[in-house]
Amino acid sequence: MNKGEKPLVWLRGEIKTPPLSKEARIEAGCLLRDLQEGIKIGLPHSRPMPSIGKRCHELRITDENTIWRIIYRIDTDAIVIADVFKKKTQQTPKRVIDDNKRRLRLYDQI
Repeated sequence: MNKGEKPLVWLRGEIKTPPLSKEARIEAGCLLRDLQEGIKIGLPHSRPMPSIGKRCHELRITDENTIWRIIYRIDTDAIVIADVFKKKTQQTPKRVIDDNKRRLRLYDQI
């Protein structure tokens, strides 16, 4: 990691092939690297998730037959990855939102 880059802190999930295709894994890796370097990412690749919390967003990765989401939060000292999951419905399920809120709250307590 270069000086000035924020580390990735993984709370849940991983990005590997499989289940993601090689292309989707590379896209996710490039987007995460941009975040580490302080580059702001907007639509269509990332959107805010205020329902989870302040500074929370979701990366949108379109794979061959699957849509992946990476829930992350931009902290002053790190990019915190709260979850990686397949998107199956139009809306983010309440269970996913609640799980990520809990996961980030526990992280903040440590």
